[in-house]
Amino acid sequence: MSASIPPNLDIKRYLNHHKMMNRIRAFEETAAMANEDGLVLGAIHLSIGQESIASGVCQNLEKDDFLLSTHRGHGHTLAKGADPQSMMLELLGRKGGICRGKGGSMHIADFSVGMLGANGVVSANINIAAGAGHAIKLKGGNNISCCIFGDGAINRGPFLEGLNWAGVFRLPVLFVCEKNGFASTTLTEAMTSGTGSKDRAESLGIPAEEIDGNDIVAVDECVRKNINEIRSGGGPRFILCKTYRLHGHTASDPALYRDQEDVDAAWKNDPIQNCKELLKNAGVTEKDLAGHRHDALAEMQEVYDLAKRAPWPDLQLAYEDVQDSGDPRERAY
Repeated sequence: MSASIPPNLDIKRYLNHHKMMNRIRAFEETAAMANEDGLVLGAIHLSIGQESIASGVCQNLEKDDFLLSTHRGHGHTLAKGADPQSMMLELLGRKGGICRGKGGSMHIADFSVGMLGANGVVSANINIAAGAGHAIKLKGGNNISCCIFGDGAINRGPFLEGLNWAGVFRLPVLFVCEKNGFASTTLTEAMTSGTGSKDRAESLGIPAEEIDGNDIVAVDECVRKNINEIRSGGGPRFILCKTYRLHGHTASDPALYRDQEDVDAAWKNDPIQNCKELLKNAGVTEKDLAGHRHDALAEMQEVYDLAKRAPWPDLQLAYEDVQDSGDPRERAY
């Protein structure tokens, strides 16, 4: 990526993005450490290499905007305003977790900041986002629903269902596809017929754009423009962000199915480094930018240390948040 300075660059704005991207990277690296230490309960999916999408999308959302995420949702959740301490407690299944230690990584949520949840079912968040958008329209609100999903989700039924519903009823929904190249361990292009998600969205009458998801300026500007159009009553919008998943499908996946040359090339297009070079060319000092990395690592180390010492939830909690509809045999026979 070229680090040339766009005209009228808002340095403060992109310093905030750089700081958030470093916080996301540090959280993910710390989560990977916790996984190696055997303290994470369940699988975790890291978003290392996709930080500019999380920051560029979610920091442009208002607190009362809704966010629906994927099984790879730590970065989105953090950028939407969630507390990293509560998030780490959740990953470790401890008391004080953002979902009381019962949801884990793939079902992390924080309604207080509009984050309605990550989702362990690929593409299921798309229909939920459409439903949230329909609720907004029925209530006459000016907030929006934002749904982020991977390119593997575009080949599942909810992609068509959710986009079609949003298009028919002109719902205030922003659909964002993180095209990181893989559906689990399979190249997405090998299992996608036709020209892909952008053209599929347009075929349903939804305006769509394709951008470099590793270019924070491109993401920020595109997202802001589309959000403004949605809030103005323009109906749903679709953004395809091209990026690369720098680590395996899960934190335990060595990703030996990938071409190492592709991985090396992708690391040279690291979105955080791209943002750093942009800011350096705009006159920000190396010391200040390095401070963002230092501060983020210190913050997440403290988060992890506290989470490791936290107690387990009360066993009685296992019987709460559970719906009991009675014995089905009473009605079945």
